[in-house]
Amino acid sequence: MEIYETKQRIIQESVPGKQITLAHIIANPDDSLYRKLGLDPNVDYSTKSAIGIVTMCPSEYAIIAADLSMKSSGADVGFVDRFSGTLIVVGSVSEVESALIAVVEYAEKKLGFTICEITKT
Repeated sequence: MEIYETKQRIIQESVPGKQITLAHIIANPDDSLYRKLGLDPNVDYSTKSAIGIVTMCPSEYAIIAADLSMKSSGADVGFVDRFSGTLIVVGSVSEVESALIAVVEYAEKKLGFTICEITKT
């Protein structure tokens, strides 16, 4: 009797639209989280006290969001992916909060995006 392996197939889709699906601030993260996120190991994160995460669609908005976050606050871009629509910013809690507010408000008021609440842990 032969046993056949069944392969599972996963399909991921992006739904067309203009939206911010997640905007979250992690205040005072454990230092190991920076490394586990794959952020630049040459940066001294001891001066950073928050991580901001934003996911968006269309994914290209991540480029604009990265620019807005840097121009609106002292936060640094830790990671930006124009293909998945992910932005990670690092800085003080107030810098990261200012960055996320700028990204979300611009998306809503200038581009007509549907937005979510900025959350914090």
